[in-house]
Amino acid sequence: MSSARKLLNAIRIVALLDALLLAPLVFAALTDREDWVSVLGPIHGVGFLLLIVMVVRGVIERYWGWWFPALVVVTLGPPGSLIGDVRIRRELDRAPA
Repeated sequence: MSSARKLLNAIRIVALLDALLLAPLVFAALTDREDWVSVLGPIHGVGFLLLIVMVVRGVIERYWGWWFPALVVVTLGPPGSLIGDVRIRRELDRAPA
């Protein structure tokens, strides 16, 4: 397995976990449940920062371009990470071995 795929696997796992936290965080924020927000917010923040670090690492390693970190930032983490993951995996599958 290539290093790019290993990094994408890690990004996918973190993105899915962060997405699972994002849904209840948004619900808590919309329903004024400050106690939930105070717990889930920092956890989501750590996941978001971890995603940023991982996708920037991929840029540094020249696995993909700066569009991927930009997408992650604009979509607040998980959605952009998963969209980028799918796109890059398709490109890797099409690339000659």
